[in-house]
Amino acid sequence: MPDLLLELAFEAEAIHWRGPSPYFFIPVPAPEAAELKAVSRAVSYGWGMVPAEAEIAGHAFATALFPKNGTYYLPLKDDVRDRTGVTAGHLVPLTLRVYANASLSPAQRRGRG
Repeated sequence: MPDLLLELAFEAEAIHWRGPSPYFFIPVPAPEAAELKAVSRAVSYGWGMVPAEAEIAGHAFATALFPKNGTYYLPLKDDVRDRTGVTAGHLVPLTLRVYANASLSPAQRRGRG
């Protein structure tokens, strides 16, 4: 079982990025972003991306947060939004976990894979 480096629980508002590639994200609040930055060098696979497991409404999924404008953004795939009912403007309670061996799936991290 890999080592859990960081676990964060917080609420943040989902946003709709209307750029050239529209997408939904949850920006990580500043205090939690600082904690992510502190472990990012140990787990980043390039461009500052931080592989993590996120959990929203009991649904865990593997993802990678990316740094932008002094914080990190959690991307929300359509599948995740469909399963959780999250859309832009929703205040979303969630948990983020960063593991020492981020290449494992969420099920493997929990010892079920």
